[in-house]
Parts: sequence; structure tokens; C-alpha cells
Amino acid sequence: MKVRTYEIGDTQQIVKLFYDTVHEVNIRDYTKAQVDAWAPKDIEITSWTTSLSSKFTFVAEEGETIAGFGELEGNGHIDRFYCHKDFQGKGVGTKILEQIEWQAQELRLKKLFTEASITAKVFFESKGFIVVKQQEVERRGQKFINFAMEKFI
Repeated sequence: MKVRTYEIGDTQQIVKLFYDTVHEVNIRDYTKAQVDAWAPKDIEITSWTTSLSSKFTFVAEEGETIAGFGELEGNGHIDRFYCHKDFQGKGVGTKILEQIEWQAQELRLKKLFTEASITAKVFFESKGFIVVKQQEVERRGQKFINFAMEKFI
């Protein structure tokens, strides 16, 4: 498995990975209505391309398959961070986070922060992030519990 920077041609596969992961992995911790609001069927590819291109986006690749991706913003915020449903627990997230932390150090950032789902909370805790607060957010009319988390680097 290798981790590299995002390329525009990755967008379609990343969007599918996001949709499948939310609907097949995050469904353990959220309702069907919540995952439908979180990852709707009609995801807008153009806006994802723009968003992915505007951040430090790293892609883990196993052969021809994108196994995961993660986004770092210039202020230390980790935005989207997802591992393919078939690559859960195989070190993909660890490799992406290592790349994000390397980039953060290059940017001379002191802290990383994210809003982790119930599903992702354990992963981030295992990597040294602490919960700042539990929060409720709304997306497309559905309310979700997630966790504001941070790690000093």
C-alpha cells in the first residue's frame, strides 16, 4: 500500500468510497435516515473535486483500489477522513494520518483537530487525540452526535 497526494482522477472512486463506508460501516453507529443525510445518493462530483483539490488530501492506494483518504486544512483541521469498507482495521488510517502529521509538521502546526464520528472516535483516540467535547450537528435535517477532538504535535 502506498500513500500519495490526491489527483483529480481519484474523485469518482473517493466519492464511492465515502458513500459505501458511511452506508456500510457508519451504519453501525447511526440510523438509516442519518447515513442517508450524511452521504446521499446524489453526491455532487464537481464540488467534491473542488474541495479535495483545495486541501492537502492524501490517498492510500492498494493496487488500483483507493483504500482510504484524508484531508488536512492549512489550520490543522482534519476534514474528511475515510477508509474503504473492505480495508477497515488494516492500517490504512494509520498510514494516512502519518502523512497528515508529516504535512502538519512541514506547515509548523502545533495542533491537529477534527470532528470524529462515533465510529471514528476510537481510532483517533488510539492515535493520541483527546475529546474536547461531544456535540450534536445537523445535516440535511438529521441530527448527529460527533466529537470535537484534538492532538498537539
